[in-house]
Amino acid sequence: MPRPRSLTPGQLASAALAVIDRDGLPALTMRAVAGELGSSPMRLYRYVVDRAALEALVVDAVLAEVDTTPPGGGDWRDRAATLVHRMRVAIGRHPAVTPLLPVHRHRSSTVLRWTETLLGVLTDGGLDGTRRVIALRALLAYAVGAIQLEHLGPLSGAGTTAMAALSPVTFPHLTATAAEARRLEPDAEFGGGLDLLLRGIDDR
Repeated sequence: MPRPRSLTPGQLASAALAVIDRDGLPALTMRAVAGELGSSPMRLYRYVVDRAALEALVVDAVLAEVDTTPPGGGDWRDRAATLVHRMRVAIGRHPAVTPLLPVHRHRSSTVLRWTETLLGVLTDGGLDGTRRVIALRALLAYAVGAIQLEHLGPLSGAGTTAMAALSPVTFPHLTATAAEARRLEPDAEFGGGLDLLLRGIDDR
């Protein structure tokens, strides 16, 4: 009887992504991934020790195509923005994976290279010590949070419409802002927020 074909990390990650994209992150289990592969859950443990190891494979797969080379030329803020936008594009293809990024950032070779490049850009901007730590964390927090908002609570969604329909007497600022927000494109929202953050970091 022939031995079962070996699974590759890429196959495991692809199957896990299929589960996440279809059913959401809470649905990611060894059993669900095994079903996607037409295999048994116990067989998967030959390749990954637990769900955390499977999540790390997923993060690596999602971010594998991120260009981590230092952006050329321009102000340091422009170069930092380019790196954050690269991350947004990759994660935006699989937004449900976003919560895994902070947890597994130390396990992903791509995230490590991206972080090293971003730290180099921040250093070029004159940031060092604790200021560089805070700047890095602020940019990572913005990227993760903004991507989640863009896909789970978009300005064009029902939540914004509901807030725009509230009583302008009780909520004058909220209703006016929500009405304006519905006209804002995702790229402008993300880029505008990132620009405000980078200007704040630079205002030392």
